[in-house]
Amino acid sequence: MSETTDRMKVLIDGFDARMNAAPAGAWDNQSPCTEWKARDVVEHVANNFLSIGGALSGTTNPPMGADESPPDAWARAKDAFVPQLDTADLSVPVDGPFGPMPAEQLIGRLIATDVLVHTWDLARAVGGDESLPTDIVEGAYSGLKPMDAMLRRPGVFGPKVEVPAGADVQTEFLGFVGRRA
Repeated sequence: MSETTDRMKVLIDGFDARMNAAPAGAWDNQSPCTEWKARDVVEHVANNFLSIGGALSGTTNPPMGADESPPDAWARAKDAFVPQLDTADLSVPVDGPFGPMPAEQLIGRLIATDVLVHTWDLARAVGGDESLPTDIVEGAYSGLKPMDAMLRRPGVFGPKVEVPAGADVQTEFLGFVGRRA
């Protein structure tokens, strides 16, 4: 397994833990993403997994349905994506937000960071464990800092949020991506 695959599996386990701990009635709770409820966070992450899993397996996975439960959609998305981490050729190009790129690069740089941030968003929305793996936060944060200007465009991250002096790396990272920890 590659470092990307290993890291992605840790992130998937983290998101999965927040999904499994979420109270049944929490899916309409507001998330830190101003236009998204907890359900929307799950839909976003699940649809990314369904799309990339389909691209890597040569199949088409329908996106999360309007009446599909978040736990069911998440389970379906994991089933479409996780096996591909171990069996697919991750050097093949797949469509990403900036055009085609090797799957391992898309997963390791963009999808991993997306899952990391949205794990915290989901936890905050449903009252779950908000702690994130420090080593992965440090890696994501150091990778994002050089792209600061690009990240501030609409649809990516909002403005930075000031954090207290001496804040831990997770709080700094969350502030960098526009979240109030």
